[in-house]
Formats: sequence, C-alpha cells, structure tokens
Amino acid sequence: MSGAAARRSPGRPPVPLDRIVATALQIVDEEGADALSMRTLAQRLGSGTATLYRHFDSRAALVAHVVDRMLGSVDLASEELAAMGWRQALRKVSHLMFDALGRHRNAARLMVEQSPMGPNAMLVRERCVAVLLDSGFAPRVAAHAYATLARYVLGFAIQDHGFGSGEGSDDAEFSALFKGLDRDRFPATATVAGSLPLPLDEEFAFGLDLLLSGLGRLRDEG
Repeated sequence: MSGAAARRSPGRPPVPLDRIVATALQIVDEEGADALSMRTLAQRLGSGTATLYRHFDSRAALVAHVVDRMLGSVDLASEELAAMGWRQALRKVSHLMFDALGRHRNAARLMVEQSPMGPNAMLVRERCVAVLLDSGFAPRVAAHAYATLARYVLGFAIQDHGFGSGEGSDDAEFSALFKGLDRDRFPATATVAGSLPLPLDEEFAFGLDLLLSGLGRLRDEG
C-alpha cells in the first residue's frame, strides 16, 4: 500500500436522511428548540457536521425538515375532508395540528422561525384550501382563512408549551386567586370566578368555533 493510500481516511459512513431528521426532532423534544444545532446533531448521531451539510446547507433547512416531519402526522385524505363539510374538515385538521404540536411541544417554537413549506405542510394547506374553494369561498378569503387558522393553532400550541405542566398546580392557584377577588373592585370577574381559569383545550375549541362561525358569515356575505 502506498503512503498516500495509507494516509487516506475511509471517511464516515453516510447517515440516512430519515434518521437525521428523526434524531433532530428527538433533540428538540428532549432539550428544546434552542438545543438544535448542526454540531449537537452531529454529536448525537456520532457523525461529523460535514455529513449533515451534504443534506442541509443551513440550520434553517434542517428546521424545515424537522417541522415537516412533525406535520406528517396530520394526514387526512381529500375525499374524507370533502365528505365532512368545510366546518368539520377545518375543525378536524386544526385539532390534528394542535395534537401534533402537543406531542412535540418544544417544536412549536421552530414554526415561529419560518413558515412551513415542506411537502407535508403544503399538502395540509392544499387540502384545506381546496375544501374552502369547493364550498363557495372566494380565493382571497380561502387563503386568509387557512393562514389565520394555522396561526391560531400555533399560538395555542406555544401557550400550551409555556403553561402545560399537566399537574394542574397553577390552575388551583389561579382558581383560588379569582375566587378571592374583592367583589367591590372586580364585580364582573368575581361573577365568573367559578369558571376560571379556563382549561386550555376548552379555550382552543371555543375560539376555533368562533373563527369558523365568522368564516361562515364571510362566505354567506360574498
């Protein structure tokens, strides 16, 4: 063997794209969105950053793949959505998106960094907008409707990440605070104190119904 051949490194074996993206999402789930970097990902994979740059030219490109992988679980056939009617279809998709973000709570922040434009995200948008157009919505209203619903879901997902410990300790404290308010200073809040604080999933469903009702009026008004 020549000296040049002896010095030549065989290099690291290639890492499949699917494994890279799955590992990146695992880092976000376990350590948070800020922990995701090319270096951290390479270390977790036991590889080098050069291997990652064969797939992604930047962290933003990696984030786009991670977000799109997460949205891959929002999967409904277009025929199934059309059969539901537009209200139920949008309600179903919104809940599926919210549930997907709930399973990956740290990933919601990644969606703030950039608008999801991967194949799964595009497919969800395509099917929702198609349902709206087929139901008599004007193109401009259909575009605004989906964008608004997507941001609504994201906003609640971020809120859920910020407050959702799942133990209810904060709720008990807030409930006691509301019930202890001075009725002379806060008569209206004291009147509804027995219903406060509202569970986040109830707020989500209530607000979603309001949005859908408003969209229905927009369509009817032309």
